[in-house]
Amino acid sequence: MRMLIWGAQQESQTPMPQTSLQAPAAVIMIRPHHFRPNAETARDNGFQSVAPKGSEEAMTRRAYDEVTGAVETLREAGVDVTLFEDVRDDRPDAVFPNNWFSTHPGGHVAVYPMYSQNRRIERRQDVLELLKTRFRVQDIIDYSGLEQDGLFLEGTGAMVLDHVERVAYAARSKRTSEVLLERFCTHFNYEPMVFDAHDAAGLPIYHTNVLMCIGTDVALIGLDTILDVARREEIHERLARGGRDVIALSHAQIADFAGNAIELQGRDGRILAMSRRAVDALEPEQRWRIEAHLKILPLDIPTIEMAGGSVRCTIAGIHLSPRPTASLQGEAA
Repeated sequence: MRMLIWGAQQESQTPMPQTSLQAPAAVIMIRPHHFRPNAETARDNGFQSVAPKGSEEAMTRRAYDEVTGAVETLREAGVDVTLFEDVRDDRPDAVFPNNWFSTHPGGHVAVYPMYSQNRRIERRQDVLELLKTRFRVQDIIDYSGLEQDGLFLEGTGAMVLDHVERVAYAARSKRTSEVLLERFCTHFNYEPMVFDAHDAAGLPIYHTNVLMCIGTDVALIGLDTILDVARREEIHERLARGGRDVIALSHAQIADFAGNAIELQGRDGRILAMSRRAVDALEPEQRWRIEAHLKILPLDIPTIEMAGGSVRCTIAGIHLSPRPTASLQGEAA
């Protein structure tokens, strides 16, 4: 593994912006050298698009450029991005690393079992080794062997974690085992909150993170996807606890990935990273409510969104303490 370091942290007289457990300042992203919507996941991912006619090479080039541009935009905002390359041609969804691992304060890392067989090979030892090199890692809890028992929990796609209130929200699907969710919550000290969610056509939504995003002071959620009124009200109440502003998204906005966003810590404060398509889907009043708390940072990734995920899916947040000698950002191969 090779890592190129791009500078050391400088002292500043400017007061540091207020940080939050919910907003990681460091992330990992994957740049694809072969990209296409995954035919194996299309069976239960209603957010995927049919690939247009034309060369896969052209699609890959667009996806490669979109990740490159997103990384540059995040770095310009002060987010510490470590970029890995994926040169294999048999991992069409490798651009979505948040599904196979997650990190947690206190030095804990989880590795997850994946529902689709061709997504299981996305797990990379070099990513875990980098985490151990640059951050304080106490333990790695590997659930991936439970794939043999038919138990799946696709990371922070299957779960949306409220790190402040310690709640793990999870929509039921083939990719979210309630048994394994309970085990995760026991290990990592979260309260599980499971619910049923359906899209406008009445089909189960495959991943929780396409319908909701939890920030420090604001949450976005497709409340109408939760048909059980009592459960919907309970989830709304839990999200609003502590004064968080809960913004309801329509089915159309969920389809445009407005729920697939992530709060990050930037140089000048917290930001909400979401796709340009998602930003354009927001109503002016919704944008105003979001920007009362943090800055919206649009990223242009229309080709990648054809695979059924958006900005949140492309970003694996790092909730670990950096080692004192660790550098700010770099690239890994």
